[in-house]
Amino acid sequence: MRRVRYHENGGPEVLRLEETDVPSPGPGELLVRNEAVGVTLPVVRKVRGGGLPLPASLGGEVAGEVVATGPGVTGFKAGDRVTGLCFGDGYADHSVLQAAMASPVPEGATATDAVALVRCGLVARGAYAAARPAPGESVLVTGAASGAGHLAVQLAKELGGGRVVAAVSSTAAEAKAGFLRGLGADHVVTYDELARESADPERWGGQVDIVLDAVGGELLSPAVAALAPGGRLVAYSSGGGTIEAYDLLVGAKSAIGFQMALIARHQPELMEQWRLELWELFAAGRLRPRVHAELPLEDAAKAHELIESRVNLGKVVLRPA
Repeated sequence: MRRVRYHENGGPEVLRLEETDVPSPGPGELLVRNEAVGVTLPVVRKVRGGGLPLPASLGGEVAGEVVATGPGVTGFKAGDRVTGLCFGDGYADHSVLQAAMASPVPEGATATDAVALVRCGLVARGAYAAARPAPGESVLVTGAASGAGHLAVQLAKELGGGRVVAAVSSTAAEAKAGFLRGLGADHVVTYDELARESADPERWGGQVDIVLDAVGGELLSPAVAALAPGGRLVAYSSGGGTIEAYDLLVGAKSAIGFQMALIARHQPELMEQWRLELWELFAAGRLRPRVHAELPLEDAAKAHELIESRVNLGKVVLRPA
């Protein structure tokens, strides 16, 4: 089978397509023939310098058909269509998934639908829940045109939020604004506008009750400043950054960290509840995952270039099959 790995850290140019044997599933594992693979910013950042032993494989969201099951697997069989998070060879023709991390893809949904909806949707849903939202509260979403961000914009509206502000990078800002307004955003601002000291928050409706931050870094300070007194910022990015305690103190604001892996490990029943909710909203046409590009596996470098260029409107997907 084919897989993508990297032997040195760097940009998209370090990705290499290699030939290797098809793996065998171990205890509690599924072997999946991949039809779609989701490309995420955290994986792109790891290639740049994530500290993994080299050469390294790329994990990620995969969806496809189960071709074999390992010892002790129940609930799945060969021929089932599944999606899940792969920690090994994700950018590959075949991947091994832990059965506990897999979920069925319902009839009527494609593999591309699955990788665009499930993992990013769970992150967006969980981040919103972590903010402990009250009905009608306003929400600002950073990284709003990303795979998770564009779902967070929709979920905030769908789950009872009030005004939703979408924050995006200045690259392709006009296209992103149209895209996000079409998904329900009330206002769209660029990071420069958010950070500018003279920015008037009234231009985008005033300060917000909740910030869902997928960017981190230098954007954290202006994101905290955008919070109204008593507001909550939920950080779920891999971008790092720091927040001054005084900035929280003066407005009685809160910063909350969210990681989906902890929910999967300690509250699997809640993750399953959210997963079913996502598929129900999708089936009803009330949650619309958007795919910016579908590229063949051998074009993994181009997929990473799209993510790094910040021009994508929604999810970037690789298609091994």
